[in-house]
Amino acid sequence: MRIYRGLKPVKAMTFDLDDTLYDNWPVIMKVEKEMAQWLYQKHPVSASLSLEEWQGIKQQVASENPALKHDVTVWRETQIKRGLLQLGYSQQQAEQAAREGIEHALWLRNQVDVPQETHRVMAELSQRIPLVAITNGNVDPHKIGLGQYFQLILKAGPDGRAKPYPDMFEKAQQYLGFDANNILHVGDHLRTDVYGAKKNGFQACWFNDTGSNLYLSSKASVLPDVEIEQLSDLMRLI
Repeated sequence: MRIYRGLKPVKAMTFDLDDTLYDNWPVIMKVEKEMAQWLYQKHPVSASLSLEEWQGIKQQVASENPALKHDVTVWRETQIKRGLLQLGYSQQQAEQAAREGIEHALWLRNQVDVPQETHRVMAELSQRIPLVAITNGNVDPHKIGLGQYFQLILKAGPDGRAKPYPDMFEKAQQYLGFDANNILHVGDHLRTDVYGAKKNGFQACWFNDTGSNLYLSSKASVLPDVEIEQLSDLMRLI
């Protein structure tokens, strides 16, 4: 653990989810692979577009409506609908297919292996201070066994713009009722989590379990207050 600034008393913590409380990369890779297979099987005409073309549609709809980047579920649904419309589906057919696609994507998204160490630490922390989840993703903490530890779960899209924007940080602070500088935000991403927390007055804990060098990272624009390599280090901060 590295302390970069003297910490103020930590009365509550907010947590990023993906790649902080579990390894999310394999989950996302599986979602993308199996969603492509699902689309080709259920809607064979979709195979007439390459994966690169489907990715291009995703970027196109986001350029037309930048707000989509703040809600990954709606973004994917819009991508599927637009692609199938281009391939000749009616509006009703495309909307139905997109809804079914999202149901499957969310099922895949919630197939997450949460380490026992995460459960141990979160169970202990939740007995001592209030915890809030703040995620830019669309995982359902209750479906992966983490919901029990949080008093509040905030998701980009339904609960405002994605981190580092202030929307969810502000909602978390209002719910917790503490000064922002008495709330420690824990996350792996130097921009969305560390910069987002500091910009909004929170203390910031960088979860760095990959051994990255803070000073060599292009994503580092502000120093975290503390850096940890394992979640159990958090017990020493309260």
